[in-house]
Amino acid sequence: MAGHSKWANIKAKKGKMDAKRGKIFTKLGRELTIAVKQGGPNPDTNSRLKDVIAKCKAANMPNDNIMRSIKKAAGEGDGANFEEIVYEGYGPGGVAVIVEAATDNRNRTAGDVRHYFDKFGGNLGQTGSVTFLFNKKGIIVVEKADNVSEDDLMMEALEAGAEDMTAEDGFYEIITEPGDFTAVREALESKGYEFVEAEISMIPTTTTKLTDPRQIEQMKKLIDNLEEMDDVQNVYHNWEQDEEEEE
Repeated sequence: MAGHSKWANIKAKKGKMDAKRGKIFTKLGRELTIAVKQGGPNPDTNSRLKDVIAKCKAANMPNDNIMRSIKKAAGEGDGANFEEIVYEGYGPGGVAVIVEAATDNRNRTAGDVRHYFDKFGGNLGQTGSVTFLFNKKGIIVVEKADNVSEDDLMMEALEAGAEDMTAEDGFYEIITEPGDFTAVREALESKGYEFVEAEISMIPTTTTKLTDPRQIEQMKKLIDNLEEMDDVQNVYHNWEQDEEEEE
């Protein structure tokens, strides 16, 4: 899995999360709502809800916010019914883009997503048009610290069923198959590890490099505008960025 460039996405996402925490919490609230509607409010019997709660904690979402969202979705409030939709297309220069949305108005969301693809040099495609360029994987990121041994973490992660672990600048990145994600996360959590990120993600199998400054600027704007949408939960792409392009 080396070279899948997820690391750039993690750093960029972490910076955006710090700057836009309120919007991130709103999106996580939607994920909690969907998980509760699908499997009930008890994380002990709803594995998806348990995974979303872990994702919320990795994003430093307060427990009060988490519990409020769960109770609201369980019927103790006016929880909205959100529908999960995936959009696929190409950005400028042929960059593959996947947009995961949770919406209570399919027509509004589809129109907005299409508008941004058209506006910033891309085109929205059909279902399956770019997913073949990605693999779905579990991603667990642990920050490097004096009390975290790389050897111990790797051994414990692999014993729990992880596929691979890499050491990056300041972080350890653990990769799992989607079906093994919960078991690996829970095993590491029980060992006292805290996560910077813990979620199922789409990892590109190939990347696309942009050299045209105009296309680079368009791609940045496409990603930023999609991520700003309240209905959009995640934006994945296979754009291979230089460090200055990630900023």
